[in-house]
This record gives sequence, structure tokens and C-alpha cells, in this order.
Amino acid sequence: MVPPPLVFLLLLQGGLLLLGAAGMLLLDLPFGQANPRELPYALGLFLALALLEEAFRRLFPTSFREAEGLHRALGQALRQAGVRPPALVFLALLSGVAEEVFFRGLLQSLFIAWWGPLGLGLQAVAFALLHPAPKRAFAYPLFTGAAGLLLGATYLLTGSLLPGILAHFLHNARGFYEISRS
Repeated sequence: MVPPPLVFLLLLQGGLLLLGAAGMLLLDLPFGQANPRELPYALGLFLALALLEEAFRRLFPTSFREAEGLHRALGQALRQAGVRPPALVFLALLSGVAEEVFFRGLLQSLFIAWWGPLGLGLQAVAFALLHPAPKRAFAYPLFTGAAGLLLGATYLLTGSLLPGILAHFLHNARGFYEISRS
């Protein structure tokens, strides 16, 4: 039997992937093609996300401790439910793919078509809103919004979701590794 916290996360990410991919296919939006030249973008983006997170951690230490407390509680719930590292790696991959397809591939493409460059910021706000945090962790939505801007700008620059998917997966995998060890 799959543990309830994992079921919730899988349903959430699976739903985002289904909505995003269906929307992109119906609207004939580009996913991009695998291109080895995109690997440096993915690695640079992963590094940029790590630096951004560290900057927010230093600028807003109390707020980030609150957000990390929420992440630790999630990690504890997953561990108590018997979720093993392979499932966490799969969840990191699923969330990276699903969130990039939904937020950058579908929402950002639609928002930019409707509102021009403002669409980049609007998808980042939507991305931040879907990453809730405790009230005292006010900086976490700012961090996720800034991360959404970086991920969205990379999609605009490369025309491919792959660099964002890889960077997002690596970022989430690092986070799941940390919460599984704490």
C-alpha cells in the first residue's frame, strides 16, 4: 500500500503533469527537443537556484527556518510512512517534470500570449502560490517566485523545457535528500 502523504504528492504532481501536457498538446505549444547544448543551461540554472536559496537563507534566516521546519515535517511524515529513497527520487523527478510542463510550458506560454512579457512574472506568482509556507516564512514565497522567474527565463531563452526540468529535478532531489537525512 502506498503511504497517504506520498499518494497526495503523487496525485498533485500527476494532476499538474496531466493538465500541463494536455494543455500544451491541445494548444500545440513547444516542449522543445533534447539537445546536448542545453546541459550547461541546466547546470547553470541548478547552481543559480542553489545560490538564490542560500541568499534568501542568509537574508531572511528566521523565515527560512520556518520553511525548513515545514520541509522537515514533510520528511518526517514520509519517513514514518515508510517512503524509501527511490520513491523520493521518483517524486523529485515527477515534480520537476510536472511543474515545468504546467507552469512554464502551459501557463507561461498562455500568459505571455495574452499579456506579453508580464506573463513571465504572472507564472512566477502562480508558482509561488502553489508552494505554501507557514505565515512566518514570508520569504519562502519570494524565493519560489524568484526561482519561477529564473526557470521561466530559461524556457524563454532556450525554447525548451529540458534545462528547467533537469535543474528543477536536481534542486528537488537535493532537498528530498536533505529532509530524508534530517
